Amino acid sequence: MSANGGKTRILLADDHLVVRMGIASIISFEPDLEVVAEADTGEEAVALARTHKPDVVVMDLMMPKLNGANATVAILQENPAIRVLILTTFGTSEDMRRALDAGAAGGLVKSSSQAEIIAAIRAVAAGRRVLSPEIEHSLGTAADPPPLSIRQLEVLNLAAKGFTNREIGDILGIGVNGVKAHLKLIYTRLGVASRTEATSIAINLRLISV
Repeated sequence: MSANGGKTRILLADDHLVVRMGIASIISFEPDLEVVAEADTGEEAVALARTHKPDVVVMDLMMPKLNGANATVAILQENPAIRVLILTTFGTSEDMRRALDAGAAGGLVKSSSQAEIIAAIRAVAAGRRVLSPEIEHSLGTAADPPPLSIRQLEVLNLAAKGFTNREIGDILGIGVNGVKAHLKLIYTRLGVASRTEATSIAINLRLISV
């Protein structure tokens, strides 16, 4: 969320209009997120970041005129508070490594689900690092693990298996309100808004298995 307490402001940078439209469309359904500008070249992304000062830049790695890595370097040199989330078709490249070394908050492959993209935007906006498993594996680095307690992992694992809040409470010996409280914290820490999103992210991060 933006520092002023409003929506998280997002700049989309991708030279493919269809991709930008698709991401803008899924963001439009999220009440806490808004797209404030769109760029189709790296140079335009730098200029628009300077003008709009977004909270998050969703940056295609392969951009014309100035690639995503170099655009990330330029944006963060001017405004280190901006969080850059890299999108790439491939799991790794030297450009991806350079963007991360320059301070990009994370990277996703474009085959990521809608829920994963939204969750990643919320996570980087909240100050966390996010990497698709493909990128994490190929770069030989690990994303920062979400700070979930053992009990929260137990709740999430049971939720992923389809148990209701009452059933989870009975299994773990806690009340329904306690289960709800744990789920609320889990959603916040994973940057998601629903049980389905939390389950998807947790499985991809290998926090739980179903």
